[in-house]
This record gives sequence, C-alpha cells and structure tokens, in this order.
Amino acid sequence: MTIGVVGAGTMGRGIAQVAATAGHRVLLYDNQSAGLQAAMQSLNGLFDKLVAKEKMGRNDADEILQRIEPVDRLDDMESCNLIIEAIVENLGVKQQLFSQLETFVNEDCILASNTSSLSIASLAGPCDHPGRFIGIHFFNPAALMPLVEVIPALQTSPEVLEAVQKLITDWGKVVVVTKDTPGFIVNRVARPFYGEAIRIYEEGIADMATIDWAMKTIGGFRMGPFELMDYIGNDINYTVTETVYEAFFYDPRYRPSFTQKRVVEARRLGRKSGMGYYDYREGAAAPTPTLDEGLGHQIVNRIVAMLINEAADALFWNIASARDIDLAMTKGVNYPKGLLAWADELGVQNVFNRLESLYQEYAEDRYRPSPLLRRMARENQRFYS
Repeated sequence: MTIGVVGAGTMGRGIAQVAATAGHRVLLYDNQSAGLQAAMQSLNGLFDKLVAKEKMGRNDADEILQRIEPVDRLDDMESCNLIIEAIVENLGVKQQLFSQLETFVNEDCILASNTSSLSIASLAGPCDHPGRFIGIHFFNPAALMPLVEVIPALQTSPEVLEAVQKLITDWGKVVVVTKDTPGFIVNRVARPFYGEAIRIYEEGIADMATIDWAMKTIGGFRMGPFELMDYIGNDINYTVTETVYEAFFYDPRYRPSFTQKRVVEARRLGRKSGMGYYDYREGAAAPTPTLDEGLGHQIVNRIVAMLINEAADALFWNIASARDIDLAMTKGVNYPKGLLAWADELGVQNVFNRLESLYQEYAEDRYRPSPLLRRMARENQRFYS
C-alpha cells in the first residue's frame, strides 16, 4: 500500500515517518523544494539520533528512510492508495488541492485531511467522489503522540471509515471516531483548561504561577495552562479558541479572552519568541507561586468541573462515545484521568453542584451545566457502571 503525504512541515514529515515505520512506501510532496529538502534532512537526522541512542538499529533506520520518497510533482502520487494532506489551515487552499488530486488518482484512493479545525464536510463538498473523503487528525509530534481522531464527513462511505480505522490502528495508534463538529473531541473539550484558567487570573483569584502550580501539583496535569499555552504558542492557541468560538455560532462557553488577545498582539507568543505569559529569556527569574492548598483545590475544582461539563456535553450531543472522549483526553493531551471517569470519581452530583453554583453566581451561559450532567445528577447516575 502506498501512502501519499502532502505538506512536508513538522506534521507532514511526522505522518510520513509513522506510515514508513509501519512498512508502507510513502511519497512525500511539498510545493516548496526547499521545504521538501529540509524535511528529508530532518528525517535523516532524527533516525541518526535514534540509532545513536540505540533505540533502533542502523539497518532498520535505513530501510524506513528508503521507504520515504520525496516527489516534486503532485501527480507523482497517482499510484497512492491513501493521501493525507497536512498543509496550511485554509479551506480554499485545501479544497483546491483535493480537486487537483482527483484529476489523476484512482477512484478507490482515499483522500484525507489532517485538519484540526475545518469542517470535513466542507472539504469533501467540491470533490467528485466525496464518499472517499475523511478526516485523519494526528497530534504533534505525530510519531510520539498515540492518539488519532478519525472524522467521517456526512458524505464518507462506511467502507472508507472502516478501512481507515483498521489502517491507523495497524500503525499502532489509538483511534477515536468523532462527529464532524468544531474542534472534534480534543480541541473542543480542552477549551476550559485554558479559558477558565485565564478567567481565574483575570478575576484576581490567583496569579499565573499559582494556577499552574495548582493544576500540576493538586490536579495531576503534566503542565499548567499558562505553561502549556506558552509551549503551544499563544498565537496558535488563541486562533483555535477564536475558530471554535465562531464555529459554534459565538457560544459564550468558548469566548476568547482579552488577556490572550493582548498577549498575541504584543507578540509574546511563548517559548518560541522568548516571552509569553512567562519570561524565557536568559537570566529571567521564574515567578514564585502561592503554595496555598485551599486556594489550589479551589482552582482545580473549578477548571476540572468546566472540563467535565464540556466532555459531558460532547457525549450529550453524540460527538463520540464516553470511551472515546476519555481516551482522546488522556492519549491526545495527556490528561491524568478521563474526564467522564473523573466525574464518577468526584461524584456527578458534586460536579453539577459546582457548575450550578458558578452559573448562579455569574448568570452567564458560560457556566450552564450540560443537560446530560443535570439529568444524571438528578437521577444519581454514573458515566460508567
């Protein structure tokens, strides 16, 4: 089976690595020859490091690299059985690419997008054979992150969905199937991790260092919200938030914050720019958190309740199964627990009470409990038996 990857950036070369490691011939294309050359150099350097660290033998590394073939013409992908694009997040540009691919690939070639935010139905819309179109969303770095969200469009045939699920599972990935809705699972459910942390800061309840300390030390998260936003890039995180907010017809739950907007406008983009919510320049002192456990529990309880509410709402709207929602958050963004299982542990009634208290306090739809959470609290139910 031949896999095509369009786009030789960080994500594209990562997908190529995964497919080649699984034994496939991979054709890697980029419309910038310099970008394609840089990708191949990066892959060679990566495998050299794996060999040097004795994580892989030289022969195995060379065999994988030989399976990745750079191509400088898009129609060189004519023989591919599956083509995954990983190019700029622009609907028009992606649609144009798929229309071009359809002029020369076989009718049974599956076309897929690695988009994290665009509608799969919209991408498939202009295609002559939309039934073969699907979303396959890897997480960065693709070779290391176990989760892949598979997103069938309204037009996707059941056979294509089944084939893609099996293929990506065979690649050693954890596959979750999600409806074609804004943010899919992870980028939708994770919004309160950032948004509510910023809200707590804006209200003056705690500073950034204290919020990060609480979420790591008490909540068990690997990184605090502000650390993670700086790591991702504040421009990227803000754009995702803004995109989800607009896509959900300006639902207040996803409203971006002025704090993050101003950070982006000031070009404090995080680690990559040397400054973000924290100062990463040489000699800069790290801020000291307030080690108040009572305050820490207050912060964690509020943010986790908001996350659980979002997960419950995703389940309420049949975006994905409870199992896939929890898998997505533990395998896609390394949450310490699945959010719905966490709700059972805390007590669904307790989580609902926290949300209802916030809803009454602020009188904002941002804090409205999910109908599913409300019903389950009333009926004393659990997400898992």
